[in-house]
Amino acid sequence: MDGRPSTLAVFTQWTEERYGDATALRFRTPGRDGWETRTYAELGASVREAGRTLLGLGVGAGERVAVLAETRPEWTYTHFGILAAGAVLVPAYPTAGEEELAWVLSDSEAVVAVCEDAAQAARVEALRPKLPALRAVVRMDRPGVPSDATGGTSGTGATDATDGTGGTDATDATDARLAARAAAVTPGADAAIVYTSGTTGLPKGCRLTHGNLGAVQDATLPLVQGGPGDSTYLYLPLAHLLAQLIQFTTLLEGGELCYFGGRIEDVVAELAEARPTHLPSVPRLFEKVHAVVLGLAEGRDGGRERFEEAVRLGVLAADGALPAELRPAWEAAEDSLYALVRAAFGGRLRWALTGGAPIAPATLDFLRACGIRVFEGYGMTESAGVISLNHPGAVRYGTVGRPVAGCEVRIAPDGEVLARGPMVFPGYHANPDATADTLDPEGWLRTGDLGELDADGFLSLTGRKKELIITSAGKNITPTEVEFAVQAASRLVSRAVLIGDRRPHPVALVTLDAEEVAAWAARESLDLGPAPAAHPAVRELVAEAVAAANATVSRPARIRAFRVLDEELSVGAGTLTPTLKVRRAEVARRYAAEIEELYAPSR
Repeated sequence: MDGRPSTLAVFTQWTEERYGDATALRFRTPGRDGWETRTYAELGASVREAGRTLLGLGVGAGERVAVLAETRPEWTYTHFGILAAGAVLVPAYPTAGEEELAWVLSDSEAVVAVCEDAAQAARVEALRPKLPALRAVVRMDRPGVPSDATGGTSGTGATDATDGTGGTDATDATDARLAARAAAVTPGADAAIVYTSGTTGLPKGCRLTHGNLGAVQDATLPLVQGGPGDSTYLYLPLAHLLAQLIQFTTLLEGGELCYFGGRIEDVVAELAEARPTHLPSVPRLFEKVHAVVLGLAEGRDGGRERFEEAVRLGVLAADGALPAELRPAWEAAEDSLYALVRAAFGGRLRWALTGGAPIAPATLDFLRACGIRVFEGYGMTESAGVISLNHPGAVRYGTVGRPVAGCEVRIAPDGEVLARGPMVFPGYHANPDATADTLDPEGWLRTGDLGELDADGFLSLTGRKKELIITSAGKNITPTEVEFAVQAASRLVSRAVLIGDRRPHPVALVTLDAEEVAAWAARESLDLGPAPAAHPAVRELVAEAVAAANATVSRPARIRAFRVLDEELSVGAGTLTPTLKVRRAEVARRYAAEIEELYAPSR
């Protein structure tokens, strides 16, 4: 974009001058009916207030400020206030365990922690003995009220977080000091230290500069266009880089950022009311909508066949290949299916983005048939969130798109995806050894992902290098390929985890989607009792999914035995990262007895 702000430190000053009284934010406030809005001018005022608070707490240029909160307007005020003060954002997941939270705050040497509420502030206060650099804990207060967006605590009790001055003249002086801080920030300065939720060990802090994040905006803005009048519905955690990038893009283009109400179970219902034009999401949301609609169809005689025929017709129409004689059938499906699905997403959705995990091809076809295009992308924290992207001008389903402008991608001899460009980070915070392992001397980022580039430059991912399973027979197996095949074969399966490294053959641990199992049991008039995972009918359906997956993979990769677990993997149990990736080592440890049973000689 011409005239893009030089750094994120002056971002909201730039947007305020450009968009003024246009709506910037829309959100719900607990205890109040309907949606509230804030203009770009009001956003700028709230950001300045947050910046004054930080200056009043003595935060210096380049010092780190942590944010521990769910996605909400105050997160945005605080984020840009940190950057305007010349400080560095350190996002922390509210779901992080105490060990991980203490590590993030101590390793980053955060001097201030901004917490969502009293409960999160108390967690940080309890960790004080481990956090010698921490000088203050600030609490977000009165959600959605810009004039009082932050409140604070010190180590001794609750206080009002102010700029430490008084009166209009003093505020003007502090604002001038804040503006000078923002103007002094250079593109090479750190904007954030984002800790990767690694599947092994403690997370590493990725340093991301203003220039890294600016390069992503330069590369993606021409591909995913929006502007005033557009609305982005945001329920992804702002502690994750993708949500932060979406926040930047929406506001940079003068669109409206619409925050979810705080309850993940209300997201689908809220979409119809929020009526977004843009929706970033994890695959699970789209797959859930697909599953619900398919489940309704299966409840009617011949419903499954009619549903699949409607999807086929819709895909033909989306591709411009619908024969004239089939148009009446398509029009009937438009009234009975396609329009209803679009309405469930609010009726205005024209761009949806997903990443982080593969999405079922059947779900993509279903949504495309209904007039909703979902674009898969790929990136990692170390690449400032983006490496490649499908977009309206170039899409190939089954891939994660072409590399974005300015980003070079090549495949190493061992199949690893390598990336280089201005979006690649300068290194890990205070961890030169890890930096040297990840960045080669020529600036190539070793992603750790295995992939392929086709003749047209579209990138496909095939697995994780470190997760490669090598059986005792010396066969190499990419577990994600097999796991995804099982999950795609049955809506009842929420996850499959392949086991088999240095073992004679692969086995799998399978978890169930409780809602799907309950809906299926109701349709079949089955009483599954207190332990659905142990019911023979459930096991039979999972066995069918495993058999279907086995038919699509090589013989060495086929699952020989499986166990249906009676609990989901979760962040709280330590078996999933905050970004919902499987912690394989923890899964193997936690379910060691079940795994050994699967390899018992009697099998």
